[in-house]
Amino acid sequence: MPTQSLTQPVLRRTFSVSNPPHIGIIGAGVSGLRCADILLQNGFKVTILEARDRIGGRLCQKTLPSGQIVDLGANWIHGTDNNPILELAQLTNTETHSWPANSNLFADDGKLIAQDNANILGDQMWEIILDAFKFADKHTAEIDINESLYDFFCQKATELYPGSGEDEQRRKTLLQMSEMWGAFVGSPVTRQSLKFFWLEECLEGETLFCAGTYQKILAHISEPALGAADIKLSAKVTNIISGEDGTTVITDQLDEIKFDEIVVTAPLGWLKKNTNKFQPALPPRFLKAVDSIGYGCLEKAYINFPRAFWIKEGVDIAQQPFTGFGQWISPSYTPHTNPRRWNQEVVEMGTLPGATAHPTLLFYIFGEQSHALANEIAAISTQKERDEHIVKFFKPYYSLLPGYDESSPDCIPQSTLSTNWVLDDFAGNGSYCNFQVGVEAADKDIEVMREGLPERNLWFAGEHTSPYVALGTVTGAYWSGEAVGKRISLAYGKSNKTWDIPKGGSGKQEQGEISFRGPESALP
Repeated sequence: MPTQSLTQPVLRRTFSVSNPPHIGIIGAGVSGLRCADILLQNGFKVTILEARDRIGGRLCQKTLPSGQIVDLGANWIHGTDNNPILELAQLTNTETHSWPANSNLFADDGKLIAQDNANILGDQMWEIILDAFKFADKHTAEIDINESLYDFFCQKATELYPGSGEDEQRRKTLLQMSEMWGAFVGSPVTRQSLKFFWLEECLEGETLFCAGTYQKILAHISEPALGAADIKLSAKVTNIISGEDGTTVITDQLDEIKFDEIVVTAPLGWLKKNTNKFQPALPPRFLKAVDSIGYGCLEKAYINFPRAFWIKEGVDIAQQPFTGFGQWISPSYTPHTNPRRWNQEVVEMGTLPGATAHPTLLFYIFGEQSHALANEIAAISTQKERDEHIVKFFKPYYSLLPGYDESSPDCIPQSTLSTNWVLDDFAGNGSYCNFQVGVEAADKDIEVMREGLPERNLWFAGEHTSPYVALGTVTGAYWSGEAVGKRISLAYGKSNKTWDIPKGGSGKQEQGEISFRGPESALP
């Protein structure tokens, strides 16, 4: 695996306590808030320009009509080894949870696959994914840029089941199961670059569901900025003009603010559509990096019930017929609502710990389905009709879960809530970075964006500039903001510490303990 690099900036000017340098941060998401925290600690004057009417960016919550708070963005904490977000969860008494690996797996005809067979297929699927990590890590230089993770799956599935008859059916099912990878990265498995698959690796340890939501974690991260920075909400940036003695930012309110340094924490998707806002033009290599890295579109739909009908009362959780995850592969029985036979993935929230449990099913969708559902919902004017539309689409799947009874009031949804990040311009019309077939130098592209343009007083932070082991996660956003804050502080002589980029990769793989983003990543 290639090593990561980061050029440390030279000392640029003297820091004046009486007139501290003014640093502008575009975006009040996790990276911007963490960057502000570091800069404020070192005595800088900080202004945050946020296009939304709230802070948090792609990290936000909403309350269901039944009273439960749910995350619209990140649901997960990726890795438990030296993860600052896990430390913040513990500090804020935010509950986390992990479920057993077993899941309910429904075949393309809607029949539940026997648990023993599902376990075998599930183990084989994950083994192929682990093999793909190791293969990509070892052979990244030789792998063709157009080779996908799905191509690797096809090869391995054929090796496992080379024959006809039962072999052919198992091979088919295994390949259908591989489509669940899209719920990890927000794009189809056929688009996942095998050459740079190793960039999907995360910190060691478990992937934990943030059962208590990210609400208290966000509050903790934002506290320093709320207390000491000047935060301008509903401030949409229209121009970023770099000069010899600083950078001027113009907003849609025609405010012109001059800064000594600018930190752009806008999502990669936003950068892709707004590179023309920078004057002078961004360098060709930087533009190529922005254009080359993929941007996924993961959406979610919450369906809330009066009671978690899939849970058997009086039965120990270990003996429940359905806990954690469910998957419906390539459904052939919904030709009117799902003619493309998109896979469906669900996480049940009824077995979350203690007071965090609630009778809700959380569906993850991605790619074309994300665009289709978001646009359909956006065209509906009333919440009642939106609820009906979502229920109509997902009912063929949740009605196959154990305990479902068409005549039971417990099985009639109380409310629904779906996200629409693909229609959100401030989110860059998507979720978070990923690495798609055709990309030639994804690792170097990340480094180019991470390095930024300090010679132009222009820095970049966000999950797309994070250390390799945290790309596309809340941890990555947090680390990236921290890194830029420390680099600017170093440039002004306020710190003598360089930024040590967290490592992952080959050492983890030698131990056979590979972690990765999922079942969905941080953002959203």
